[in-house]
Amino acid sequence: MLRLEIVALYAGVNILILLALAYIVVAGRRRHKITLGDGGNDAFNRAVRAHANAAEYIPAGLVGLLILGLLDPAAPLWLVHAAGISLTAGRLLHGFGLNTGTLNIGRTLGTLLTWTAFLLIGGGLIYAGLAQQL
Repeated sequence: MLRLEIVALYAGVNILILLALAYIVVAGRRRHKITLGDGGNDAFNRAVRAHANAAEYIPAGLVGLLILGLLDPAAPLWLVHAAGISLTAGRLLHGFGLNTGTLNIGRTLGTLLTWTAFLLIGGGLIYAGLAQQL
């Protein structure tokens, strides 16, 4: 599997996560008859926040992952996988956790894994950028 195919795999799964979270929001709007805002409904507000939070983190993560994938051989393949798995697992856990309650292990682990992915991506990009200069 080539580097860009690996990035494409993580990008595809994360885009589907965004779609699933968007569907949950739309279904919630229909179920609770909420056309704008959250209608003061706590469960619906969590669904909106789960989608919004994913929309805040996933694009930046995928851009960084793509650049890592393009930086062959400066960024090792294991780093692309580690960051992609961490981002994807983190977004799945966080989305599920936020939809099921306010503070739970899914939400906590999801945040930790997402931030780990960002550390791996950010650190890897800085390393790869500097390695080419030395």
